[in-house]
Amino acid sequence: MKRRDIEEIRERVGCGAVLETSGFAIDVKESTRRAVKYRRGAEIVIVTHHGQGWFDPLGDDKGDVFSLAAHLDGGGFMEALHHVAGLIGVPSVEPAWVKPSPTKTATATIHDRWISRRNPWPSSETWRYLRFTRFIPARILKGAIKQGLLREGPYGSMWAGHVDADGNICGWEERGPDWRGFATGGAKFLFRLGPSGAHRLCVTEAAIDAMSLAAIEGMREGTLYLSTGGGWSPNTDAALRHLARHPDVHLVAATDANRQGEAYAHRLRELAEQAGCDWLRLRPPADDWNEVLKLREREKREREREKNGVPHSRRPHQGRLRPAAPALDPGGHDAGGPGDVMKD
Repeated sequence: MKRRDIEEIRERVGCGAVLETSGFAIDVKESTRRAVKYRRGAEIVIVTHHGQGWFDPLGDDKGDVFSLAAHLDGGGFMEALHHVAGLIGVPSVEPAWVKPSPTKTATATIHDRWISRRNPWPSSETWRYLRFTRFIPARILKGAIKQGLLREGPYGSMWAGHVDADGNICGWEERGPDWRGFATGGAKFLFRLGPSGAHRLCVTEAAIDAMSLAAIEGMREGTLYLSTGGGWSPNTDAALRHLARHPDVHLVAATDANRQGEAYAHRLRELAEQAGCDWLRLRPPADDWNEVLKLREREKREREREKNGVPHSRRPHQGRLRPAAPALDPGGHDAGGPGDVMKD
């Protein structure tokens, strides 16, 4: 098959058609015009670029309609090509989007959506997700809530607010047991946990990592824990430069321990050099700071179980050996040998 024929098939068959013929259905409540969420049991696929692209929010897989067919069926490119070609003429279902009111601005919409959501509370799904799945301590969650940075998202997800220099919510990171993203229509600035006048700035890639590092360090005095939301928008760049403008600022690149994290750390170093402030690379000993926090909590719980006498896998104590009492013969004489021993 010629390249132009393959390109024609790619243009004529949307990712939605592949998903719908494979048993997936649209989750209208969790979808937007730019990102349509499909579910099949516990599986989730997000369709983007007007149906021409897709990604797996629970993994790293993404691509075009052919890679989607290969992802679902487990075959190679030729199998995917035949699968997709067989769907020519099969339309995908589009949600009936409600057109927003033209009188509302994007800023007002973001504000209204944010204030319409409740703060997390100890028995809520969001609190349980952050506290018992992510292991973020209650004191850190309460501090973030007190600063107005957290909201209950749908289906137990978390909304972590990004604020500008004036403290206005401009958007939020969305993260839950099976969903991650950023507020539709929102702007990435910075998630800011800690005092506004802090001179030690710890920059992470996610709000959950910022809260995790705060927990690990015990909310270190004079420290502001920041998240870029996994990106580097012009607003984020301007906000970081504004914070780093003082020469006594200490900029800490606490990004992930992977290629992307190193790229962000390099960019932060350049920013610090341009601003004339100190710079430090703080690399997590695991993939990210939440993984570090979870490992610490699991080790702590294991130590507590051992301290409380919970049985574990170590070998039982065998007791010490001591000489046996000598055996006497019928005449009252010692009948034992030098190698006789017994256990306690």
